[in-house]
Amino acid sequence: MEFTEGVPCWVDAMLPDVEGGKRFYGELFGWTFDEGAGPEYGHYTQAALDGRPAAALAPKPDGRMPTAWTAYLATADAAAAAARIRDAGGQVITEPVAVGPFGTMALAADPEGAVFGLWQAGTHRGFGVVREPGAFCWTEVYARDKAVVDPFYESVFGYAGHDAEIGGDDFRMWSPAGTAAGPDTAVGGRAVSASLPAEMPAHFLSYFAVADCDATAAAARRLGGRVRDEPYDIPYGRVAVLVDNQGAAFGVLQG
Repeated sequence: MEFTEGVPCWVDAMLPDVEGGKRFYGELFGWTFDEGAGPEYGHYTQAALDGRPAAALAPKPDGRMPTAWTAYLATADAAAAAARIRDAGGQVITEPVAVGPFGTMALAADPEGAVFGLWQAGTHRGFGVVREPGAFCWTEVYARDKAVVDPFYESVFGYAGHDAEIGGDDFRMWSPAGTAAGPDTAVGGRAVSASLPAEMPAHFLSYFAVADCDATAAAARRLGGRVRDEPYDIPYGRVAVLVDNQGAAFGVLQG
């Protein structure tokens, strides 16, 4: 797969217990896992769906770091993207760094503090499968002030925006630069939700496609996770927000 500028191309989760994460996600999504990289790559463990790269799990190097999924946005030049992020009022948390022959990564935050990654592909292109049950299908940033957040992402990545209301939330879909804005081309979005607790910071939420949203929510509970938002219907399918057995939140979407 090839990913143009700003398109989500990878996700990984930083967990206290990778083996526990493998058991949870292996049963929930049918993922299999490689043996994990060595210490020079932080014991990074890739997940596959039917042999195709789907995501990764990694041990948290510092207990103070959040247990969370990170979405990575593709870029042809991580250094140039980092400069645009700074110019637009964001913060570069981890400067672009080469990850062996695999590519170059960086971590950044938007003006409200929502964290996302950049990935400039080398031998690791990113996802080998998307939008199939068990695979990544969507990511969105939950924001407080769309007047600040929308111009940031649209200037950094050149997104074309399309406003909508989904599930009662003020929503904006983003399509890659050079495409017509709208649901058919959208690769991610921004939500301003009245239900977002005041104590919850701005953040990204990534979704995985599932064949049965209700059954997946029940399975997450059985595996030691919890259901943060019970399954409900939106114009594009049935969704739920789940939390794994270690505290990392993610969404599921039955299209």
